[in-house]
Amino acid sequence: MVHLYNLHPFGSQQVVPCKLEPERFCGGGPDALFVAAGCKVEAFAVSGQELCQPRCAFSTLGRVLRLAYSEAGISNETLQLESDDFVICQKPMELLGEKSEQSGISVTLESTGLDDEKIKYFHVQHLLYRRFAPDISSYVLSDDIKLHSLQLLPIYQTGSLTSERKNSYQEKELLSLFCFFSLPHVGYLYMVVKSVELMSVYQYPERSQQAVLTPQFLHVITSNYLQCFTVRCSAAAAREEDPDMDSTVKACPPVSMDVCALRIQLFIGLKAICHFKNHIILLTKADSETIPERRESPKRLLSRKATSVKLKTPPVAEAGWNLYIVNTTSPVQLYREMVDYSNTYKTAKTQSCIHLLSEAHLLVRAALMDPSQLEPAEKAELLEAFKESCGHLGDCYSRLDTQYSHLALPYYKMSGLSMAEVLARVDWAAEDGSQKYERGLIFYINHSLYENLDEELSEELAARVVQMFHVAEPKQLPHILCSPSMKNVNPLTAMRYLRKLDTSGLSSVLVTLSKAAVALTVGDLDLYRQEMRSHSEMKLVCGFILEPRLLIQQKKGQSVPTELARHLKETQPGLLVASVLGLQKNSKIGIEEADSFFKVLCGKDEDTIPQLLVDFWEAQLVACLPDVLLQELFFKLTSQYIWRLSKRQPPDTIPLRTSEDLINACNHYGLIYPWVNVLVSSDSLADKNYAEDLSKLQSLICGPSFDIASIVPFLEPLSEDTVAGLSVQVLCQTRLKEYEQCIDTLLERCPEAIIPYANHELKEENRTLWWKKLLPELCQRIKCGGEKYQLYLSSLKETLSVVAVELELRDFLNVLPEDGTAAFFLPYLLYCSRKKSLT
Repeated sequence: MVHLYNLHPFGSQQVVPCKLEPERFCGGGPDALFVAAGCKVEAFAVSGQELCQPRCAFSTLGRVLRLAYSEAGISNETLQLESDDFVICQKPMELLGEKSEQSGISVTLESTGLDDEKIKYFHVQHLLYRRFAPDISSYVLSDDIKLHSLQLLPIYQTGSLTSERKNSYQEKELLSLFCFFSLPHVGYLYMVVKSVELMSVYQYPERSQQAVLTPQFLHVITSNYLQCFTVRCSAAAAREEDPDMDSTVKACPPVSMDVCALRIQLFIGLKAICHFKNHIILLTKADSETIPERRESPKRLLSRKATSVKLKTPPVAEAGWNLYIVNTTSPVQLYREMVDYSNTYKTAKTQSCIHLLSEAHLLVRAALMDPSQLEPAEKAELLEAFKESCGHLGDCYSRLDTQYSHLALPYYKMSGLSMAEVLARVDWAAEDGSQKYERGLIFYINHSLYENLDEELSEELAARVVQMFHVAEPKQLPHILCSPSMKNVNPLTAMRYLRKLDTSGLSSVLVTLSKAAVALTVGDLDLYRQEMRSHSEMKLVCGFILEPRLLIQQKKGQSVPTELARHLKETQPGLLVASVLGLQKNSKIGIEEADSFFKVLCGKDEDTIPQLLVDFWEAQLVACLPDVLLQELFFKLTSQYIWRLSKRQPPDTIPLRTSEDLINACNHYGLIYPWVNVLVSSDSLADKNYAEDLSKLQSLICGPSFDIASIVPFLEPLSEDTVAGLSVQVLCQTRLKEYEQCIDTLLERCPEAIIPYANHELKEENRTLWWKKLLPELCQRIKCGGEKYQLYLSSLKETLSVVAVELELRDFLNVLPEDGTAAFFLPYLLYCSRKKSLT
């Protein structure tokens, strides 16, 4: 289907002062028109609205058969297109892409004028094969079934509509390629880059003679009419260029949208046409004795009579033919006319309004596809028109009830309009007193409020939004009230609408939390407590998962705690930690975002860790979240434990869990080794918080998942002179299997812990250390005497008891010191000698 609009894509025109009847003509360079007649070529300067001036003329060696202009230094790649085969009485056929090689037509490249080195860079690519079967019942002549106007149209990469591009042909990168060809009564437009695809079919009202394709339009001439059709090249190219197209971010009218005729204009005796920048070049030739009368526009397409063009022919024009330059209307001017035209459909709420505004949008988009041809002022004007067109399309899709109502969102986004500006364009008044809000507007507002835009609606607009969702989408009301954009909504208004909600189809806990948040805003603590007590803590956590913005909102890229979150910090910190953990578990908040949230909530800078954040880290370990990087979490916790122990810094709030709670609830916190308790008990730890941090650190090190080597470099702040530093150091050395070093350390610093240590650690393959390391070390230290003599002696006796059990008599004798007192070792020797007989 082809729509027809009586618009004005053509502007002023002038006659080219040719001396001979033109046979061939083309445009080239920045402002040149070349006209060939026989063996002579004339060049004319074409510049804006000024008269066409002769520039030069030259002769060729033979008659000019074809005329084309090419920029110097440009390497042209040629694509061979097969599309003009007719076989009577055979079925029509279309073969696309590689399948077109099955047509049976072979194409061979001739190397005339090319050396062997260059010919290897040329190849034949089969793109399209079409066979047309004419309607023989109409008895048409062969001339009526011939193809004409075969054309390839490239569109190049532009980067983006707002990017700057230098006027350099060498920088051009092919984005899309389009192929057009025509029969007398129908034209075909294909896209032929990544795949070959038929885009549009053009039905002409009468027999065409020639057509020319541009990125914006298809211009077709019949014997007496100049026709201007829209094309979908820019729509196809936009999708090739931008992967975000057809999303909630960006949109573009579809390639499949019906094309339209912008103008069918009377022009007597048209013979040939070409396009050059902002000009259409037309050759007319008419019998001077019989000038055709003015015709009516074909009934097939025209909705109104076409107007003729009165031409002022200068004296240099010869009777019977003329070569005209028709200036095309600037894209912005034509865009304005199309927008004005669309207003006739605006109140009727029809698809015609969307269609015409979509055509206007594509017109501007096509003009922006090659910014190298635009002056800065032109580009700025086009960009402004582009944004305006997006706003118009957003209005259409937000107001009209169509299956594509969701397109209101991306078009409004591309328009640059704020939410308040969009709402200001809404007609809030309804004639019958009731108000119906279309899906497109609801979809746009809902998504915009979810996207945490840094825009706060006024109290009046916020009230209108609440009213809108109460009528159209009541289930979304608790969610939209949590948007930062709704900060200025009157709390009493919000509470009134929340109380009207039928919770049967909603999550009642979500409504409860929304009411509690509003009650907290107005300072009604009794109502707040009443609402919060109506559900269990687990259900409240589920409610926060349904709507995270009850706790956390985004403002200027930062996570900001809500007033409800701040109140929970003081009154129910456990619920708050559990809720944020639920958000993380359900991918509603990231790891870094959660850490930042607790720091901001507790008023700490980036380098200070509040206890509530430590509680959250511990809760993560207890929950065993699969997406948490375990070692990174261990590092966070151990770093904090070590820092507080080294500084004797108590937590800023009471920890939610003790070390015992964590050991009972989490496999990552292991049971603390018994010898550690002996070591720690040698010093009085009066500070309960200090003891708790130490126990948690020791428990992590004793756990099965902890990577000990990763934490050793960070133990330096813990002094070995303290019980905390000593216990952690020996624990780490033990986990690293440095048992001999641990024995030396304990014998020196805490000999009362050596036997519990040996009983727990020196087992199986490490059992030999009892007699190879521990026994000789004790004997040596006893010889030296000192204040720890009795401790060493007691430990030696325990050691000899173990060794006597483990070794045979001969081996036992070999490990005893040569200068030892026989009476001291005799009981152990006797036990060892009798051991075999006893067993």
